[in-house]
Amino acid sequence: MSDGNKNFVLGVFDDEDVLLKAIAQIRQGGVKIHEVFSPFPVHGIDDVLGYKGSRLSIAAFMFGLLGTTLALTMQIGMMTVDWPMIVGGKDFLPFPTFIPVTFELTVLLGAFGMVGTFFVVSDLKPWAKPRIFDLRITDDKHIVAVDLDKNKMSEADIKKALADAGAQEVNNKQFD
Repeated sequence: MSDGNKNFVLGVFDDEDVLLKAIAQIRQGGVKIHEVFSPFPVHGIDDVLGYKGSRLSIAAFMFGLLGTTLALTMQIGMMTVDWPMIVGGKDFLPFPTFIPVTFELTVLLGAFGMVGTFFVVSDLKPWAKPRIFDLRITDDKHIVAVDLDKNKMSEADIKKALADAGAQEVNNKQFD
């Protein structure tokens, strides 16, 4: 994460249904949730957290379009300008023979572009040190992380809101 936030309050939940109701309740109470960590996908959590739809498909389309353009430009340039082929006494552009290469380059650049875009948007760098909020998120617990620096409510009010929403534990977490 590129932000310098260091102080968090963590709510620990056991059940995903309780988690979904708690997120809605906490957000209605005016608490801004930093992130929710879960050991498995929770259906409907995007809607409850208020996340908008991903625009990754737009990036995929644009990179695919770039792949198609590069493939056709390369093949047309090779077949008509650089090394013109005269097949059967006719010089022409054999578009049907361009289809496999065009398809493959479209898929290749679309896939690489999506992966690269995902890494940039998610701020995933090989040298970055990840923040581990709680080791139990890989086992069986759901963690709601609330950034104290981005909330106007006091720490005690946030802890009370998490406890009232059904959190089994409410902990503080500080990063260096």
